[in-house]
Amino acid sequence: MVAKKIVTKSNFQDNLPRMQVKDIMQALEAFAPLTYQEGYDNSGLQVGNAGDEIKGVLLTLDVTEEVLQEALDRNCNMIVAHHPVIFSGLKRLTGRGYVERIVQKAIKNDLNIYAAHTNMDNARYGVNAKIALKLGLKGTAILSMMMDTLRKLYTFAPADAADKVREALFDAGAGDIGRYRECSFNTQGKGTFKPDADADPAIGQAGGPRELVDEVKIEVLVQKHKEAKVLKALFDSHPYEEVAYEFIALQNPNQELGAGLIGTLPQPMDETEFLKFLRDTMKTDCIRHTALRGKKIERVAVCGGSGSFLLKEAIGAGADIFITGDFKYHQFFDADGQTIIADIGHYESEQFTVELFEEILTEKFPNFAILLSNTSTNPVKYFC
Repeated sequence: MVAKKIVTKSNFQDNLPRMQVKDIMQALEAFAPLTYQEGYDNSGLQVGNAGDEIKGVLLTLDVTEEVLQEALDRNCNMIVAHHPVIFSGLKRLTGRGYVERIVQKAIKNDLNIYAAHTNMDNARYGVNAKIALKLGLKGTAILSMMMDTLRKLYTFAPADAADKVREALFDAGAGDIGRYRECSFNTQGKGTFKPDADADPAIGQAGGPRELVDEVKIEVLVQKHKEAKVLKALFDSHPYEEVAYEFIALQNPNQELGAGLIGTLPQPMDETEFLKFLRDTMKTDCIRHTALRGKKIERVAVCGGSGSFLLKEAIGAGADIFITGDFKYHQFFDADGQTIIADIGHYESEQFTVELFEEILTEKFPNFAILLSNTSTNPVKYFC
């Protein structure tokens, strides 16, 4: 007779799955792969060990010394931030600057620090989608779509194995186009091959005559970050010893990745009315903006953080107003009466990113301690 283990309140926690840093990383990177961060960025695990067991996660926009202490006080040994605390290489750790002090203290206290920055900005339902949701925008589309992120896979399988190969490719993430899954194009044809004497053919005999086989050409779209996984699925599922395939880089813009969003308000609003709505919704103390144009606001473009580089795209997309942060004085002239620039501040435009982190992680780990920081990390203060 085998004794049955009784789960009590005291040992309930011991029966929960052990969470590791890599589990949090995988959940965030499935939503916003690191592959799609900008070249200047430094997203990912910055301090710590992917194999560390974690007790709790603190979510924040920035990592400051106050946030670090809050994590320790609230029994969290992992911080997930939007902005990386380490942007450029550290040449020494002497505690002379706040970055060095943060890294030193994190290491001393076995505290893991992870950042999801421009990869989260570029995700279709990332930072900018959160802003658009707050503003109630409909029919959103990316302002500046990323290039060189799509691949076309062509492969050839015997007709009786085509279904198995196709299913394996789909399971690995191939065939996604926008809101559609398992997309492929299939062409019937004849394939020929003549096995060498040392071959181990699935069809025919080693050293035998040329074979003529009914085959299916399978074409699927593959996201750049899924290449390795899809290729492994192809090789594992294909019956041939030598798998014939082609991976072609596409120049198509990726409608699921890129900077900024543009959408439409449910109802047009007067300019002053919309600015008041914007101020209250985005919880900002002040909005710097260009001259009002005397027309209704309907088409709204947004970019969290520093978005001045998207002004031409916003104008080209017909935006009545472009909402972002960090515009410089002379850049305001570039609106040229074609749109309204509304600079609400860098922090203010991205402050709801922590809510996005919370949604991603609580959906994946509903019973784990995931906390929002209570510390305001905005370095900009206003005297109004």
